[in-house]
Amino acid sequence: MAKDSSFDIVSDFDAQEMNNAVDQTKREALTRYDFKGTNPQIDWDENKSGLILNVDTEYKLTALLDILESKMIKRNLLLKILDKSAPNEEASGGRVRKKVPFKKGLTTDTAKPITKLIRESYPKVKTQIQGDTVRVTSGSKDELQGVMNLLRTSGSIDIPLQFTNFK
Repeated sequence: MAKDSSFDIVSDFDAQEMNNAVDQTKREALTRYDFKGTNPQIDWDENKSGLILNVDTEYKLTALLDILESKMIKRNLLLKILDKSAPNEEASGGRVRKKVPFKKGLTTDTAKPITKLIRESYPKVKTQIQGDTVRVTSGSKDELQGVMNLLRTSGSIDIPLQFTNFK
């Protein structure tokens, strides 16, 4: 009998790399000409579950987000981590504030479509939701790699996925 192979699907990111990307964004924003004298601010929220951006205008908010995204790409962080759906808020002094929470962790509501997509494409592969991870098991490592490729290229999944514990 062949031994089954498996891996876990999780939704997480490297917090240290995100911290480095935020620090680099702060430094670049302070040296850029278009931010000169405007005091752009990018800070962690109170429980480090997102970022708070505070700038003069909507244009500078977009520019600050672009800088952050470029730093994230250089550090191999997925842009899907950022939930930019929250509306911009007016802050004191005529400034613009935006709260950008992180998408992190799999819930049963987000794990069910993932398992359904896997079962439709690979009927021999077994999936099992285990808390905030999804365990994928198969007798063929080629099928498991196909599942990983399917999930990477699927446009229907809007959360960052990582594959861990490959056995």
